[in-house]
Amino acid sequence: RAHIGIVGWACTTLCLVSYTAAFSHGASLSACADMMPRHLREQLHSPSNNYVTVHTNMSFYFPGDKVAVTVRSTRDFMGFLLQARKVSNNEIAGTFIFIPPGSKLLTCFEDGDTVTHSDKSLKRNLSFVWKAPDQPIGDIKFYISIVQTYFVYWAKIESAIVAQ
Repeated sequence: RAHIGIVGWACTTLCLVSYTAAFSHGASLSACADMMPRHLREQLHSPSNNYVTVHTNMSFYFPGDKVAVTVRSTRDFMGFLLQARKVSNNEIAGTFIFIPPGSKLLTCFEDGDTVTHSDKSLKRNLSFVWKAPDQPIGDIKFYISIVQTYFVYWAKIESAIVAQ
């Protein structure tokens, strides 16, 4: 068992260091700022894809509110990176307090402000809960980058504005 633990730790460390290995266990921290995957041979598709949408259960929110976020897709995808950002300055905001199986929290700027996949199982419809900061931050949008295959991805698909 100790051997498995060491191997697991080594794999985790290598997966964070290696961009190519990082794909199957989630986006690396290098993707925090621009939300772009870091695979060897990726092909960017138009951000106006027609099969992935990001919905929220409210069009406005108050500080401290919990907002349900749903990602719907008509095609399977393997990987994703989800963030809420302030409309005013594009900064990542808030934290995710509920995430679906096959995903994990990342800390880009503060604990749990980003969600990514934790395995390469095929995904379609995902539900999250985001908690707004306790202080006012203004209007926000949710952004998701989707990796359909090792070679095909869409970056920064946007939700509608959620106003404060």
